Amino acid sequence: MAGAGSGSVQKSEEEWRAILSPEQFRIIRQKGTELRGTGEYDKFFADGVYNCAGCGTPLYKSGTKFDSGCGWPAFFEGLPGTINRSPDPDGRRTEITCAACGGHLGHVFKGEGFKTPTDERHCVNSVSIKFVPADSSASSL
Repeated sequence: MAGAGSGSVQKSEEEWRAILSPEQFRIIRQKGTELRGTGEYDKFFADGVYNCAGCGTPLYKSGTKFDSGCGWPAFFEGLPGTINRSPDPDGRRTEITCAACGGHLGHVFKGEGFKTPTDERHCVNSVSIKFVPADSSASSL
């Protein structure tokens, strides 16, 4: 089970359970994965910012989102300093987490040949992020 993140937002397990839905808690705090193709943001491409669903930290601009066909939202880069990377215990994947709260976002993959500036795919659970439209004052960076 994941503990509190090493960033600025730290809460007890009970506090996280109180603010997250059971599915959000399973994915964000217990490093779960939503089923492929079921997330609300997989085929969603409006202009705005994607924030951490756990703590509200802005993580991705909509301009970095692309359709990878993988069944989860895909981004080619996060906002500077907002996403931590660590090797998964299986040694094959790299987990990405919110730098502020330690919440599990998904995994990052390199060298898959997508025509993006970074040749990376941040494969993110829709449950782990919350979209804020560009015309909302909460999305200004």
